[in-house]
Amino acid sequence: MRTLNRRDWLAQTGLASAALFGQNAWAQNAWPNKPLRLVVPFAPGGSSEIVARAVAAEMAKGLGQNVFVDNKPGGAGNIAMQEVANSHDEHTLILGHIGTLAVNPFIFDKLSYDPARDFTPITLVSKVPSLYVVHPDLPVKNLKEFVAYAKSKPGQLNYGTAGNGSAGHLAFEYLKMATETFVLHVPYRGTGPMLTDLMAGRLQASAAGAPALIQFIKAGKLRCIATGSSTRLSQLPDVPTVAEQGYKGFEMTQWYGLLAPSKWAKPNLAKLELEAVKAGRSAHVKEKLALDNALAIGSTGAEFDAFIKTEQNRWKQVIARAQIKPEGI
Repeated sequence: MRTLNRRDWLAQTGLASAALFGQNAWAQNAWPNKPLRLVVPFAPGGSSEIVARAVAAEMAKGLGQNVFVDNKPGGAGNIAMQEVANSHDEHTLILGHIGTLAVNPFIFDKLSYDPARDFTPITLVSKVPSLYVVHPDLPVKNLKEFVAYAKSKPGQLNYGTAGNGSAGHLAFEYLKMATETFVLHVPYRGTGPMLTDLMAGRLQASAAGAPALIQFIKAGKLRCIATGSSTRLSQLPDVPTVAEQGYKGFEMTQWYGLLAPSKWAKPNLAKLELEAVKAGRSAHVKEKLALDNALAIGSTGAEFDAFIKTEQNRWKQVIARAQIKPEGI
């Protein structure tokens, strides 16, 4: 066996040290190297938070880091979208939805963010049926009776939503167009505060995602007069759809998906998409969301991108017809 001279020993020791240093540097720079922040641009208590928490917990398993949900309401979601677009740590992402991605570009003259330029679609997480509900004291039991009652009192009834341009706002305006009724809109800063007033009787009606409403409907605190889904929901088998009650072809679902700032390094975006899609398609997330009548999707980023464009074309027309404007305009 050859005895190493001092030069050989130093060379091999140097190579070993370099290899060890490279491994340590890779470990330190591996993404993600700290917990991820998933921003939800609405107040706690709505469908968005339920969807976000379900997928965040599952993503954390594959990413090896905690994914915590941070609610940042205000400005129809624009404040949170701008904050995430401007973030630089590559550990902050956002839950986008029908409002921030397919509505706001058409109701605001100027946006502080560009959905296409500033964000990379990661995955469409979930589609959520919209439910139409009223306070139990309102003398209506179904959509037909509500429409007749609203037409007998034009402009005297009101409905609350999570805010101007929110999914609930779109859902109810869509219903008003189909039924030719006049009901006043009262925007709130989030679904939670709106539901508090609705159940207290300060509002007459609302539209929101099934996850945020099911428990209150079952408890008798709200009455569901119709579902916006194409078929009846398993948890509300006695509640007919809007289409069943005389408005053929009517369908209204909310949707939620993950996006990251487009300036992220491509390998990090690819890794996030891989784990997010895996989480969205997992049995755990499917079962979790199904309990609230939400459908887990788990699309690829490219599929989500195409979906956003289709929804933008659809809602651009509805917004123009309903003349939806931001708060204060």
